[in-house]
Amino acid sequence: MLKGFTKAEKSWMLYDWANSAFATLVAAVILPIYFKEVAQMGGVGDVNATAYWGYATSFGTLLCAVLAPFLGALGDFGGMKKRMFAVFLALGVASTCLLALAGDWRTLALLYVLGTLGFNGSCVYYDSFLLDVTSEERMDRVSTLGYALGYIGGSTIPLIFALLLIQFGDRVGVSTLAATRFSFVLTGVWWLVFSVPMLRHVSQRHGRASGGPLLRETLAGMASTCKKILGNRRVLFFVIAYFFYIDGVGTIIHMATVFGASRGLGSMEMMVVLLVVQVVAFPFAILYGRLSGRFGARRMILFGIATYVVVCAVGYRLETMRDFLVLAALVGTAQGGIQALSRSYYGKLIPAEQASEYFGFFDVFGKFSAVVGPALFGLAAQLTGQTSYGALAVMAMFLVGGAIFALLVPKD
Repeated sequence: MLKGFTKAEKSWMLYDWANSAFATLVAAVILPIYFKEVAQMGGVGDVNATAYWGYATSFGTLLCAVLAPFLGALGDFGGMKKRMFAVFLALGVASTCLLALAGDWRTLALLYVLGTLGFNGSCVYYDSFLLDVTSEERMDRVSTLGYALGYIGGSTIPLIFALLLIQFGDRVGVSTLAATRFSFVLTGVWWLVFSVPMLRHVSQRHGRASGGPLLRETLAGMASTCKKILGNRRVLFFVIAYFFYIDGVGTIIHMATVFGASRGLGSMEMMVVLLVVQVVAFPFAILYGRLSGRFGARRMILFGIATYVVVCAVGYRLETMRDFLVLAALVGTAQGGIQALSRSYYGKLIPAEQASEYFGFFDVFGKFSAVVGPALFGLAAQLTGQTSYGALAVMAMFLVGGAIFALLVPKD
């Protein structure tokens, strides 16, 4: 599968394999369930526990959104991108491992926020490294294969191991609590070990020299890039459309397990459902990359948005385990493809020497959408007492994003 790719391209793609363990085990599967159980043991009701998880997610991504343009601009100076990547990698790994020691829901929320900051901060630089490791002609395939490796590797292998240990660990003297806490350590170690090729073999090829105080030049660069984005209709309307449709993707990822718990699914059932998402997403992420070569990334992104509209319609009326499995398969067909092609589509629109800075602004739109979505989901749950109404708000975000992309973003 990796034949024909350079060492730098393969090392870059392997970071998706590494950090996907956090995105799946911590952000989407085990920690949401564990957080909700710990919160309820502390006297927090079901609806409020769901809402607090949404608020923690929103706060963590808000920090990333505020910092992303500055971090991106800083990373464009020669030699800074790799250093800043390593700092946020260390923050994410340490916070994830420390989750195993947390005993109350407030500490879990704090460490989750710090881990989210480390994860998203490292991804600002990781995404911008795409322009350093490959050419424009290969960008779609490299980006989608990276997501595919993330699904089959970091999102699946440690998840299966954690599921087996949580489910059957008592047979070998490992309690469910111990297995859950061990899964956090496993995630951190996995993330660190498979990041080593990225640290060793990926280098910053594009950047600019600093001719004065770094802080002043970074702020000046941010202002300059912002003006350029506002003056480029294609870039501007794409990131606005991205804000809306990626809101739905992020909300579904972060709120899936607490939503499933509210609809009556048990912990193991939800983990099986999410495992289905990872397994289906692997081949479909690769397929999106190949089909983009035939139909174009623009059409494939719009197809992914349409798939998610159907997902939201199905999600509003979920009742049985079979319904959840159908929903999981639908999500898997689009999740990796739409994220990977959005990344490479944007990468083709921006100058390579300012990649980190532009991706910093790209992350603002992506992260602020993740602030809005989970918060709206939590607010809808508290106001109505029913979590299913969140699916309708998510559907609206996909419809708006798809309309802006289709009607206002100029074609190639």
